Amino acid sequence: MLNFSLTVIITLLIISNSHARPISYSGGKTIMYYNNGFKHSLHLHYSPSYKYSLGYRYENYKNTDLSLDGIQLNNLIKRWNLQEAQGNIYLKSSLGNASSKGNNQLYGFVGLAGDFETRKYFIAYENKYYKANGNILDKFEQNARIAIAPYLANYGQIHSWLMLEISRQKINSKYQNIVTPLIRLFKKNNLVEIGYNNKDKLLVNFISRF
Repeated sequence: MLNFSLTVIITLLIISNSHARPISYSGGKTIMYYNNGFKHSLHLHYSPSYKYSLGYRYENYKNTDLSLDGIQLNNLIKRWNLQEAQGNIYLKSSLGNASSKGNNQLYGFVGLAGDFETRKYFIAYENKYYKANGNILDKFEQNARIAIAPYLANYGQIHSWLMLEISRQKINSKYQNIVTPLIRLFKKNNLVEIGYNNKDKLLVNFISRF
């Protein structure tokens, strides 16, 4: 029983390195690309330890002239390693330049992210508050996900999650609720997500750790 429990925990820890978490294993590097139909974002980071990561973040908002360039710091606040589950809480923060129609302003964001999963079920929540030192950026975003794995795969095989994402985003100066069914596929340290939301926009996300 002890060996089985240790195997489950090790498997969860290995698989977690391929999930969309903001911190990799110690010494790990990560590329995260997101496109939800309303904005693109690219996050490159390095994890000196499993407790934090530091890197570059770029965001570009479609149908507007707003783009963000900044340094992002991710901190692991708390981790629970249970027999057949794992949970995490992270603090995310960023500081950089916001550009819109030739106007450049200092901006930053701060937010919390948390997730809890077994090999079969997954739930996550994230929020961010963005603010520039002028009037080009001031918003609060939220995102929640629930998921189920249709089958249980071993490490080295293709894993999948059937997910539902519900987010509240500021689009064209108005807050809107976005609902996105999606599928997450990953193998070892590479992950891809594909979905289609209720605003007729395609979601495509990609993550690779090395």
